[in-house]
Amino acid sequence: MATKLRLQRHGKKRYPYYYIVAVDGREKRDGKFIERLGEYDPNTDPATINVDFDRALHWLQVGAQPTDTMRAILSYKGVLHKNHLLNGVKKGAFTEEEAEKRFAAWAAEKESKVRAKREGLLAQNDADTAEKMKAEKAIADKRSAEILAKQAEAAGIIAAAAAAEAADAADIADEASDIAEEASDQAEAMADVAEAAAADGGEGAAEVAEEAAEAAAESAAIAEEVAEVAEDAAKEAETAAEASEDIAEEAAEKAEEAVEAAAEEGTAEAAEAAEEAVEAAEEAAEAAEDAAEAAEEAKEDAEEAAEEAEEAKEAAGDAAESAEEAAEKEEE
Repeated sequence: MATKLRLQRHGKKRYPYYYIVAVDGREKRDGKFIERLGEYDPNTDPATINVDFDRALHWLQVGAQPTDTMRAILSYKGVLHKNHLLNGVKKGAFTEEEAEKRFAAWAAEKESKVRAKREGLLAQNDADTAEKMKAEKAIADKRSAEILAKQAEAAGIIAAAAAAEAADAADIADEASDIAEEASDQAEAMADVAEAAAADGGEGAAEVAEEAAEAAAESAAIAEEVAEVAEDAAKEAETAAEASEDIAEEAAEKAEEAVEAAAEEGTAEAAEAAEEAVEAAEEAAEAAEDAAEAAEEAKEDAEEAAEEAEEAKEAAGDAAESAEEAAEKEEE
């Protein structure tokens, strides 16, 4: 009976593994085997080879013939070399002790070579992985810097819009302050009229004084309303300024991070994108400063409007007192 040592396929489609078997040469590839000697799995890296050394050597000693693939596997595991040495012992070329000594030396050298190759592959794999990660990080840093630049640019636009809003609020507060001032002047004028009517004490003086007091009160009410408008505008300006300042600070921080990352990696593209982010952040900061200045102006105008409204209120009160005096005189 011609015995062969070969691989017997198992596993799934496109994912095979093999039994190492001793089989009758007349059997089909996946037919009945005489003895299973191990396994071979090419799906792992490196491939997994498990061989019953002594039994494989036994079958070689009794004349079993390995296939080409099995010959390579048995050579790698040292079975063929051990068989060669034992054949030399049978022929009297050297003693069994010498054969064992030579095989031990071969096994040590083989293990050294395998270890060196494995370490070399691992080192190369680590180097390739490090290089790949470095390249990926450079791309990520560039993309991150570009995103930060866009965010900083958007922050600049938002800050500029906030500055414009703050400036509009400042204009509203300024106009409100002017209206309040006019209303205050009118209230003071009506107070003067009421006071003059009360001092005159003639017929109809009380009516004139009362009309002047009403006009003064209306002017004071207008002054108070516009003062509230100015105050609201100042608050809006302040809110817009704070928002633009926060946005500008965030953009500046992110731009700084992008510059540091680009400096560490030394990538020109990432550095360029980071510089763009810095410029956009600086523009956002300038817009935030403009918004802060506009907010401060709006606050000052609102305070002036409030003062004018208070003066108008006092003038209206004076006019009302003068109207009462005129009414008392007319009754007398």
